[in-house]
Formats: sequence, C-alpha cells, structure tokens
Amino acid sequence: MELALASQDVAAVAFALRHDVVVVPKLVAGAEGAQGADAGAAGDAADAGDGEAFGAAEQVRVFGRENTDKRILLLFSSDDAYAAMVPNDTNRQVMLYDSSALRAFLEVHLDVLEQVFFDIAGPHTMAATPEDLLKALR
Repeated sequence: MELALASQDVAAVAFALRHDVVVVPKLVAGAEGAQGADAGAAGDAADAGDGEAFGAAEQVRVFGRENTDKRILLLFSSDDAYAAMVPNDTNRQVMLYDSSALRAFLEVHLDVLEQVFFDIAGPHTMAATPEDLLKALR
C-alpha cells in the first residue's frame, strides 16, 4: 500500500486494497473527536465528542466535522503512518482489514461516510469517495 500511495497511482492503490491489508484505526474508549462504527452493525458513539462506543468491542474509529452527521474514514498503509497523524495518542490501537472486511464496512456505512483518506498525515496522501472505493473493491 505504501508504494502504491507513493506512486499516486489509483489503480495500484485499488490493487493493493484488493490483495493486501490496510490499517484501520480502532475506536478506543475516551478517544477524543472520533466516533465509532462497527462493521457488523451501525454502532454509533455514545457522544460525538468523546468517542465512547456502545456495542461491539472492535469498532472502527471514524472522524467527523462539527455540525454534520457525515463521517470521514481514515485508512493507513502502516501503524507508523497512523502514529504520524496522532503522535500524542498514548492508547493508539489499530486493526487490519482485508478487502472483504473493508467492503463490508463500506456497504454498511455508505450513507454516513462522505470521504476516505489514505495516509492523511502524508507524505503521499490520497482521497476517494466511499462509493469509488467500494467499486474498486468489487
């Protein structure tokens, strides 16, 4: 994934997503500014500000902007790439999703996701709409 992002090649990123794993931030109770969504059900956070989740223990950490119910999914090529985004997070946790897990997550939460970013802390950030990402995974 890291090499695909470095090349800024959309086809290479799609190939990497279909044939490898991607690092997905895991919602940890008390994570500030995030909400959680479970791949199996629409498990929303208890409060938009504190990110404490109800439901499954393995929830994806999604991010939102104030005054909107839409969320942003952040995916990473490695745990180090995620750490660069949240350097002061002392309880950073991640999960590895393969293409089928990512596809299932997107299908369940397509109506609330507005954007997907890859390695948002750089140096080779890319973005996609959830719909385009879902098409690439099929």
